[in-house]
Amino acid sequence: MSGRQSGRPTLEEVAARAGVGRGTVSRVINGSPRVSEQAKAAVDRAIAELGYVPNQAARALAGSRTDAIALVIPETEARLFAEPYFLDLIRGVGAELAEADKQLLLTLVRSDRERRRFEQYVAAQRVDGVLIASVHADDPLPELVRELGLPVVLNGRRSEDEPVPYVDSDNAGAGRAAVDHLAARGRRAIATITGPLDMYVARARLDGYRAGLAAAGLAADEALVATGDFTEEGGHRAMRELLARRPGLDAVFAASDVMAAGARAALREAGRRVPDDVALVGVDDSTVARLMDPPLTSVRQPIEEMGRTMARMLLQELAETAQAPHRRVLPTEMTVRAST
Repeated sequence: MSGRQSGRPTLEEVAARAGVGRGTVSRVINGSPRVSEQAKAAVDRAIAELGYVPNQAARALAGSRTDAIALVIPETEARLFAEPYFLDLIRGVGAELAEADKQLLLTLVRSDRERRRFEQYVAAQRVDGVLIASVHADDPLPELVRELGLPVVLNGRRSEDEPVPYVDSDNAGAGRAAVDHLAARGRRAIATITGPLDMYVARARLDGYRAGLAAAGLAADEALVATGDFTEEGGHRAMRELLARRPGLDAVFAASDVMAAGARAALREAGRRVPDDVALVGVDDSTVARLMDPPLTSVRQPIEEMGRTMARMLLQELAETAQAPHRRVLPTEMTVRAST
């Protein structure tokens, strides 16, 4: 015998012999069309050389559908329930899946250990596909899920060249629209509070902000840029930093409504009136924007529709009616209220 002294060859051994991932071997065994001819030939050779015999019970399980779709949000419970964005996204995903008689499995992944546990769960064929929100640049989960042979769709993207299917909004356009609006109202010292810069969404909104300054003939000033984390506390902290650096600033574009709420609190503590002294714009057009005092001007992104589109895209891939890679970027629009 080659390699093993007892027992049958395993799927992992076939994958190692073929030079492919475990998910590729599983797809070949189960007759999936999502495998290249070269990979299929390598797997077939490895199976023959090792004498691998698929477990029929496992094959039957793998070939069946669970009618369950996982939505993975790599955030804490506190962030999930404090951020209207996620609740709107879940509402959209859930509505679309319900119409297709699919079960939504909501999963929070907050650590490497939880990610490994989720990978094991997916590898056991307990869901038909995976949706992932709030992706960071170095997140390996999309590739890990695809390697296991399951379709995956992202909410947002990790880079301009994202290879995994995704649904996003026009984040650069949101930043540009915010600055255009503020400049049109005569503001000249326009600051921004960004999201975490390891997220494409934050970098794109910052790029839009800079493009808006250039279009308005305003010089870019890095002292008017502070990094936040999409939380109210982060917005509050960043606003205090900005006031310390540039006390004369007269406008702020916060890259989320929640951060704008934190910024509003810091401005009030500093005795600055909104919008008389400092105009304020957010992103999302969430309930936070409508309930602020004064109500917040915000760039609306169609969050619930993004959730629906993600789910629809995944269902199309499961039905093999979509051509990959599939990408959608939905438009944004300005909602003007009393904060500007």
